[in-house]
This record gives sequence, C-alpha cells and structure tokens, in this order.
Amino acid sequence: MPNSGFSLAENGERGGGRVSISRLTLTDFRNYAGLRLDLDPRPVVLTGANGAGKTNLLEAVSYLTPGRGLRAAQLDSVIRLGAGAFAVAAGVDRRAGGPDVGAIDIGTGFRRGDSGRVVRVNHEPAPSVSVLGEIVRALWLTPAMDGLFTGPASDRRRFLDRLVLTLDPGHASRVADFEKAMRQRNRLLEDFRGNDRWLGSVEHAMAELGVAVSTARAGAVRRLTEALRQRAGGVFPDPEIAIEGAFETGAGDQRPSLEVEEAYREELGLGRARDAAAGRTLSGPHRSDLSVIHRGRGVPAALASTGEQKGLLIALILAHARLVADASGGVAPLLLLDEIAAHLDDMRRSALFAEILALGAQAWMTGTDRALFTDIAADAQCLEVADGRLSPV
Repeated sequence: MPNSGFSLAENGERGGGRVSISRLTLTDFRNYAGLRLDLDPRPVVLTGANGAGKTNLLEAVSYLTPGRGLRAAQLDSVIRLGAGAFAVAAGVDRRAGGPDVGAIDIGTGFRRGDSGRVVRVNHEPAPSVSVLGEIVRALWLTPAMDGLFTGPASDRRRFLDRLVLTLDPGHASRVADFEKAMRQRNRLLEDFRGNDRWLGSVEHAMAELGVAVSTARAGAVRRLTEALRQRAGGVFPDPEIAIEGAFETGAGDQRPSLEVEEAYREELGLGRARDAAAGRTLSGPHRSDLSVIHRGRGVPAALASTGEQKGLLIALILAHARLVADASGGVAPLLLLDEIAAHLDDMRRSALFAEILALGAQAWMTGTDRALFTDIAADAQCLEVADGRLSPV
C-alpha cells in the first residue's frame, strides 16, 4: 500500500473535454517509495524546492504513454535506489464535452533485467506499450527542451514524432520498426555477409516503413500549420514549420506512396557500398529535420532570442493541444509543463493559464515559486512537494 496518499478530488467539472488522471500511484519510482494521489480534472500545480521531486511526478505521468518518458531515461535509472523494480498506475478519466465517456485503470512497470516495460489495462496484460497511446495522449515541455532549436536535428525529430504520436498512436511503432530494420541493414553491410536477397528484404521493409513515417510526419505538419494560422496573433510569437531533408524533397507531395517506396528501395540498393564505407545508412527519414521560423521576424528559431524560442515552443504546444482535442472528439490531451512559468512575463504567464483553462486540459505544472501561479490557483489543485512528500496548498 502506498504510504503517503491523500485526496484533492472535488468532483468538479469544467466545460469541454479532456483526458485526466483521477488517481496516480507510484511504487519505487525515482525518490518515491510509495505515493497515492487522488485528483479531479482541474490543472495540477506542483511547487517546491529544486530536487524535491516535482519533475519526477511529471515523468511518472509521462510513462502512461508510449515511449521513454519526458527525460528519455534508461529504465534502470528510474528505479528507486535499493529497489528492484518500479511501477506507475493511474485511473484515467476521459470526457468529451459532456458526460464521462470512460474510466480506465492502466499501469506500467519495469523490473531490472527485463527487456522492456510491461503494461496492464483494467488489470489485464496488454500486448504492447503502444496500447497506452490509445488511452492517454500527452504533450510536454521541459527546461531541457529550451535548446531544441539550436541542438541536433535528432532532438527536433523526436519532438516532431511526439507530436505525431498524439495524433496517430501507431506512429511510435513504425518509427521503432524502421530503426530496427535500418540497424539490421547496417550490420549486414558492415562486412557484406548478407546476400542480395537478404539485404533486399530488409530494404523492402525499410522502404515501406520509411514512407509511412514520412507520410505521418507530413500530415501532422500540415494540420499543425493550419492550427497555428488559426491562433496567430496572440501574445506568443507565431511559428512557421516545415520538414526539411533530402528524403522529403525526393518524395514530393504528389507522388503515390508505392512509387516513393520503389524509389527509396532503389536508392538503398545503389547506395550499399557508400553506406558500408560510412558505417551507417545515409538516406531516409531518420535524417530529416523540423524547420521552425519566427514568422513575425522572418528568422529561423535558432537565431531568435532565448525568450522568443521559449515562446515559439509554447505556441507550438498550445496549437497542437487544440489540434489533438479537435481530432479526438474534443478530448484535450494531458499537458506536462516543467518550470513553465519561470521565464515568462506577467502578460504571457496569464495568457498561458487562460489558454489552458479554455482548452480544459489537465495541465501538470511545476515551479519553485508559488507566487507565479497566483492567476490560476483558484482553478487548480495546488500541491507543495518536499522530499518526495506532497501536501495540499
């Protein structure tokens, strides 16, 4: 039994739809030996000193979705020191602009030595972690993402793929399968021990998966672009986004998928010697990049100020959250916003909170200064975190 449970649930309901956590239970997760937290659908504000465990709670919630969580940590490192496994469980309520459309119990965990996470849905084993994507859709921003626009392209691809995943729960599996096939090809090319038929089979799978990944990304970017245009002109800078890369340029917008797959298979076949010499596959959607431009100034996001970059990220997340809600019958995704208010001025902080409340999302927000959340405190569940223990404010 978790050892520090209490309830803030008030059975209050706001308008609009959402997915929300009604109960969160942690066992041997980071600095939490045991915790049970009962909540209502309102936003959650977590305040406390650095190192108290605020981000750990957001990370735990992020494990209720497919993937490696908001820190992308190795599963072994998430287990509390001295323990052999961790578990995260939750009661998830889904509401679509009216009565509740379902309450679901989900849980996930990992034991040292296992190959991956296990998942249970309504106390029954689930076939894969990807099942979680059909139940909980979540978006997050962390301080580590402040360098997204100036960092490597791989960081922006992962950011884009997280956005795609909230619209298309199968996307994570396709990306993982493509990367697995690509690693197989790289191993075969390493010493040319694979025959042409074997390589051809792997390249056939890469082509199918690569085009599917690229198509999903392109579709999400088109829809997000429209969502950004609809919300343009607010207090946050307006981003303009696009996918860049030789693969996208070669694929084009009008060519049939089968034609693009065949062209990529041919490219992979002709590039075997080149890729063997390089020790890696040099063409494909794994080398694409997400381009973000500050529309108002007409400059790449990488050249914008630190504050403008933060504003561009927030604008992207808010627009995408609205898009996800519209695409899923009015069910707003969870928002996990770590240290979100620290570097915003009063106007932008108030605008962020107003957007969250208008969306109806259960946003989990952290900060060291409780005063930064004054504008949303009356509409939120406020908790003080200290040494892995929570108390209501």
